[in-house]
Amino acid sequence: CCTNVGVRKGAVAVDIWGYLSSPQELSKRRQFLREHAAPFSAFLTDSFGRQHSYLRISLTEKCNLRCQYCMPEEGVPLTPKADLLTTEEILTLARLFVKEGVNKIRLTGGEPLIRPDVVNIVAQLRQLEGLRTIGITTNGINLARLLPQLQKAGLSAINISLDTLVPAKFEFIVRRKGFYKVMEGIHKAIELGYNPVKVNCVVMRGLNEDELLDFVALTEGLPLDVRFIEYMPFDGNKWNFKKMVSYKEMLDSIRQQWPELEKLPEEESSTAKAFKIPGFQGQISFITSMSEHFCGTCNRLRITADGSLKVCLFGNSEVSLRDHLRAGACEQELLRIIQAAVGRKKRQHAGMFNISQMKNRPMILIELLLMFQDSPPANPSTSFWDPFHIQGLRPRVSFSSQMATLWKGRGVPQTPPIAQQRLGSGSPQRHYTSHADSDANSKCLSPGSQAPAAPSGPPSTSELTHVDSEGRAAMVDVGGKPDTERVAVASAVVLLGPVAFKLVQQNQLKKGDALVVAQLAGVQAAKLTSQLIPLCHHVALSHVQVRLELDSRRHAVVIQASCRAQGPTGVEMEALTSAAVAALTLYDMCKAVSRDIVLKEIKLISKTGGQRGDFHRA
Repeated sequence: CCTNVGVRKGAVAVDIWGYLSSPQELSKRRQFLREHAAPFSAFLTDSFGRQHSYLRISLTEKCNLRCQYCMPEEGVPLTPKADLLTTEEILTLARLFVKEGVNKIRLTGGEPLIRPDVVNIVAQLRQLEGLRTIGITTNGINLARLLPQLQKAGLSAINISLDTLVPAKFEFIVRRKGFYKVMEGIHKAIELGYNPVKVNCVVMRGLNEDELLDFVALTEGLPLDVRFIEYMPFDGNKWNFKKMVSYKEMLDSIRQQWPELEKLPEEESSTAKAFKIPGFQGQISFITSMSEHFCGTCNRLRITADGSLKVCLFGNSEVSLRDHLRAGACEQELLRIIQAAVGRKKRQHAGMFNISQMKNRPMILIELLLMFQDSPPANPSTSFWDPFHIQGLRPRVSFSSQMATLWKGRGVPQTPPIAQQRLGSGSPQRHYTSHADSDANSKCLSPGSQAPAAPSGPPSTSELTHVDSEGRAAMVDVGGKPDTERVAVASAVVLLGPVAFKLVQQNQLKKGDALVVAQLAGVQAAKLTSQLIPLCHHVALSHVQVRLELDSRRHAVVIQASCRAQGPTGVEMEALTSAAVAALTLYDMCKAVSRDIVLKEIKLISKTGGQRGDFHRA
């Protein structure tokens, strides 16, 4: 019959139920795989020993509802289709993670059931040896229609979002019609044998906390697991602590009606605290993300629709697996990238009050820095990033000018201009900038400027800040600092020598356009500073600008990097890292021509914002 034998890391996983799909048969398969589990991968184990066996994959950013806690009413900017993961890329990543020990995959969105090939994706995932559970989280609008096909394809678990049992209130919360379609989907899942059918309810004070008892009553005669979720902060949902109903408050209300409510044993790595009323068919659970985090046993990783890996739902750190896939990275390279990201996962998230102040994606996009952040496109070979002003070359559309237009439309202030002097002439100048609002005739900082620092604000403290009371290295606590606009500018100079300089100037290096590559490297480095400098805070940059100009007098490239953010900590390190990495990239691009290359004058030019005042180097 349909027997498949697969070997992973020395363990044999035999699938003798490949042609079966009922919940009972899937349960048998999961039990068999549990008993024949392979050693867990070191690539998916973090520095605290947490083994990440659960992967959530977002199939789309789109949704057919506009839930108030999930996204703003006007929606959010969506990623261009070409930058989203293809079906094959999704399956490639899924195979890689399952091979390394992931045994549960949940498909999310947006709304995953609006993706046309969702049934095919489930069927393809079903073929992966070692995968015990394929789940989906849906708003339920299309569920009744698609569930028979999904079950046949291999779907084994369902979570359905429903925040109210009142049709009119449903339309108010989700800003769309569809209550009866969701209820039809829940009953279809029960009819097809799913047990339990999980119902996700985000509880918001003043909106639906008065329906807690009604939701609990549903579990008396139906095999539901009603999961009450504490209201969580994400960009655009106007999170307010006063709107959050805590787990303990909900539990007290329910116990007043059902004092016999009993706690159920918690499964390993479970995010839910489960309870059951004796005699009831179903149960209730609480997702206490805000009041009582479950970070210590977290085993979840997330891949966003545009292919970024998030190791924490509330973290704003991401790494693009899509970019590495499309650049031709082999399996081992991808695993090293994944291992590095997992290894940087923190012990726990920042806590509800800090999270509410952090820059993160809107919930609908979880799992793209916002479209309006100035970052390079995924594929440099098809990049719109271009020289700001190049004589003698065919002009092309500037990606940065497109982004600048978007910024202006959203009222984001532009970086203030910096006093600049004209560089030596004699050869056509190649001016590279990652921001198109600069004056076309402006030049970068004078390479001959050697003036000492002349800080304009209060003098810096004489005490080191990145140490604790015992002198050990420690990250500074910025939780109590006010958010202000922070801007920093740094520069670097790369002395190439006459031969390498001429090749860069004429764009004749075999490796490609050194200025474009260095510019992109500088932008990327700014965004990754907290991953490179151990005690740096992660900063959600609102703008990064990297400019490179040729100095024919010194056979040099002068680099200027500026960074801007709104937050409690400065962006000096982001600007310095950007300039330094752009300089290192130029070295790498040119080292085959000459190793007599000098990197010098990496320095902070100016910083504004913050309690210690502004700084401007003369």
